[in-house]
Amino acid sequence: MISILLATYNGEKYITELIESILSQTHQEFILYINDDKSTDSTYKIISEYAQRFPKKIIVTQNEVNVGGAKFNFLRMMIEHKDDYIMLCDQDDIWLPDKITKSLAKIKDMEKEYGRSTPILVYTNLTVVKDNLEVITYSYEKMANKNFDKNSLNYAVAMNNTAGCTAIYNHALSDLFQVVPEFTVMHDWWLYLTAAAFGKISAIHYPTVLHRQHKGNVSGAKRVLSPGYIYYVLTHLKKMASMIDDSYKQAEAFIKMYGDKLTSENAELIGAYASLRNLSGIKKLKTVRKYKTYMHGLARRVAQKWILIGFKG
Repeated sequence: MISILLATYNGEKYITELIESILSQTHQEFILYINDDKSTDSTYKIISEYAQRFPKKIIVTQNEVNVGGAKFNFLRMMIEHKDDYIMLCDQDDIWLPDKITKSLAKIKDMEKEYGRSTPILVYTNLTVVKDNLEVITYSYEKMANKNFDKNSLNYAVAMNNTAGCTAIYNHALSDLFQVVPEFTVMHDWWLYLTAAAFGKISAIHYPTVLHRQHKGNVSGAKRVLSPGYIYYVLTHLKKMASMIDDSYKQAEAFIKMYGDKLTSENAELIGAYASLRNLSGIKKLKTVRKYKTYMHGLARRVAQKWILIGFKG
């Protein structure tokens, strides 16, 4: 069985379209779990009505108090729900009809190759659209200048390659989520990092989701090859430095949680990355070069090198 996890908060505008797209999937063996983070609009009313209409398909709960963001809502759901396969979704997206079918086929192929006891994550490309579903780009992978084939730990520790709203992972990976980490940038990065450290990751390069890009997004897709984005990154190094520092803090939290479970090689790599906060510029550069913990994309990598040597604008 597949558990689909949806964390909602003030999503009344698009939530109906999302749920209808899930209910219209070509693969129907799933349960949609929706946990609302104390919405102040009509979101909880809408999802509760769906749960009444489809009691065997949709289960709705609500937090007693707001937990402070989508990542915490998702993390709690990821800890609570264990199934053969788990999928995550965002409240303002639309799933293409064969999203579950394609994702499930891919992860089952990987389990045949590596075994069901191996933690496995599969994620897909997505089509970025405006509020009215006008296409911005058919390929988030190209728009964000990411290489979905680069999923080794040295990449995962430095930068998130996956969008959680496209992810499916197996029971073996879900078993690793037991408590909320002391710190994480986002729930999907924690998912991605955990899979890279303990298991296998693969990507589907074609889109399975229409992902709305609007002002309410917690994080957004950006045209990272555009002159405007490159200029922005290189003239806002303090902001980039803060983001990189958060990735060090996340690595520290990861070592605290999983240090005794990691292979010595992976523990060394993540520990070395976490230690960058306390090293001088030259030592930082040498450590990054040794473990190849580079960010993706030309502009980000240039900014990363400048920040490593201490230049922050």
